[in-house]
Amino acid sequence: MPFSITPSDTQDKPNVLRYFRERGNECLSELRTEIGSQNFRKLASCINNEIVKSLNSFCEAILSKAKRDSWGRNQTLRSLLTSTYCAQVVMLDLRNEVWPYEYMAFSRRIGELWEHFVSIPFSHSVTEITPFVPPLFSQVRASLRKEIEDYIRELPLPEGEKSELLKYYEKVWILVDSGEISLHLDLHVEIRGRKVNIDFKSGFGSNEKGNTNRLLMVATIYRNLEEEYENVLLVRAQEDQNNHYFQTLKRSQVWDAYCGAEACDKIGEYTGFDLKAWIRQNIDWESDLLPESITHFRDNNLLQYLRW
Repeated sequence: MPFSITPSDTQDKPNVLRYFRERGNECLSELRTEIGSQNFRKLASCINNEIVKSLNSFCEAILSKAKRDSWGRNQTLRSLLTSTYCAQVVMLDLRNEVWPYEYMAFSRRIGELWEHFVSIPFSHSVTEITPFVPPLFSQVRASLRKEIEDYIRELPLPEGEKSELLKYYEKVWILVDSGEISLHLDLHVEIRGRKVNIDFKSGFGSNEKGNTNRLLMVATIYRNLEEEYENVLLVRAQEDQNNHYFQTLKRSQVWDAYCGAEACDKIGEYTGFDLKAWIRQNIDWESDLLPESITHFRDNNLLQYLRW
């Protein structure tokens, strides 16, 4: 029988988890016939893609039914969160069955899953949140360049000195133009009249130096634009699980950085939905994942990534 798309059924975690587990097992059986079990890399990629497609179809059905039957925003959001979490549980189980996770792949995957999960309250918020398109660096550069050149030309200096200043200023731009800078972050939204740039991170490890430098540069550019922007960093891991790169950003004065429960509180403040309470009531990785997965994650010191 088809799955019943109602608020109660789509928020019934055991029921939704059972649906995605059965759907996932069907897909994996078909893929093994097509690809073979030995090509585990391709098999792992394909089963992830199939679960994503199933989740997208399921969420589209929820949104369609919610619109038709006039569900409340809170009900719709809860159904989407339940569906997403259950699909993520099954995705981790099946991928681990096909190709057991090691540290780098698992940390990267959890980062992707967490980013998608916590963006849902913004996309389907209880309060009014409006996305905006971030500026292009080329536009920012052109505006800033003209502003400073105009300022130099207005200085009470001889024309020769102005020309020298402009020449040195041009040398700086030669360095800047050696590489484009993307001002795009994970989320750009207007909340209660404020423009907020949000970046999601699962955690900060020893390989985050390059990303930390980029985040500092991008946030500094936003802070120096004429419009006021808030730059907010929301990190899954508790503060004691992050390293000094997180502290660098937190102390930078260009990022408002939150981690762990504080990050969930901030999401609740912005979206009007108590995500921390929902997580506490519904997410239980160690009970919802298969015992074989939990044993593997525990033996390989990966359970730390499942503390949401």
